[in-house]
Amino acid sequence: MTLHIGIVGCSAEGAALCYRTICAEAPALLGPHAHPEVSMHTPSLAAYVDCLDRGDIAGVAALMLASAHKLAAAGAQFLICPDNTIHQAMPLVRPHSPLPWLHIAEVVADEAARRGFKRLGLTGTRWLVQSEVYPEALAAQGLDCVRPPDAERDLIGELIMTELVAGQWRPETVATLQRVIEGLKQQGCDAVVLGCTEIPLIISDANSALPTLDSTRLLARAALRHAIG
Repeated sequence: MTLHIGIVGCSAEGAALCYRTICAEAPALLGPHAHPEVSMHTPSLAAYVDCLDRGDIAGVAALMLASAHKLAAAGAQFLICPDNTIHQAMPLVRPHSPLPWLHIAEVVADEAARRGFKRLGLTGTRWLVQSEVYPEALAAQGLDCVRPPDAERDLIGELIMTELVAGQWRPETVATLQRVIEGLKQQGCDAVVLGCTEIPLIISDANSALPTLDSTRLLARAALRHAIG
């Protein structure tokens, strides 16, 4: 018997990709058309953005916990959040959560260590890149984390919030991400964390100067393994 997965959504594109990955990859493990039971709750993205703009991490935690309680009531047995940025609130969430969580950055760090990477470049929203979410998770595995320069992290953050979260992008946006990743390679990185759950929509191993760690799909696969047990 598989466990019921609860998805605490934030932005639609990242949550949808995570959900699709779970459902698409489960049949290889469980049989044709089979996947664990999945429930999702997503408040308005505007509520999260308002908290992030004000630096109100406690407000972010409150939104996440509201989703957690609704998903617990729906029968979920553990939780995932396919959004890297709001993991800043996880230290406030876990102690008060009705259910256990898989942590996206911990999942990525585990995969980076398994693959033998040592120095990881980080891409994502401005809020995520300036936080300690990934530096702490990677350091726990003995791995280094390299952030892009301020101007690049601001530009990437703007492109994520104005294009990718809406499922839209221009060729120039792809080129910008590729240029930033090339810069991280020049700084000695041996892989790059796609630390926004929308970045995998446009960047992969096929068009990146560095091997990619796709946080969205890695979290989905970890949830699938955990659900199957």
